Amino acid sequence: MDATFWALVALIIFIGILLYVKVPAMLAGSLDSRADRIRNELEEARRLREDAQQLLAEYQRKRREAEQEAKDLVDAAKREAKLIVSDAKAKTEEYVVRRTALAEQKIAQAERDAVNEVRANAVDVAIAAAGRLLADRVDAKTGGDLFKASLQEVKSKLN
Repeated sequence: MDATFWALVALIIFIGILLYVKVPAMLAGSLDSRADRIRNELEEARRLREDAQQLLAEYQRKRREAEQEAKDLVDAAKREAKLIVSDAKAKTEEYVVRRTALAEQKIAQAERDAVNEVRANAVDVAIAAAGRLLADRVDAKTGGDLFKASLQEVKSKLN
């Protein structure tokens, strides 16, 4: 009996012990559990991928909605700005018209005041001239009486 024979016997005993202890079943069970674990991980990865795609689609939809809302806000702001500009323009034109009318009224009043002042000065000058003429032609007492009467008559016509 040589060493090869004893190596063969030891190998057969070793294989027998392995079969008795059910090492191949343990290896198969370990491999099966590992395959199940990998299958579960693949299923979880697929589910996570689907969830990620759903989230991506939802965020893209929300982004499109936000872009549309921003566009609507910009459009509304532009419309409002146009309304404000047209309103301001109308108010400015109305203000200019009112200020022009007020200035025209002030000018007309100043013209009336100037005409009245010129008339008053003309009356004063006429009265003074008449008084001098009468004083030269009439004596002092008669001239004074005529002057007073004329003055009262002119003043009554002015009022």
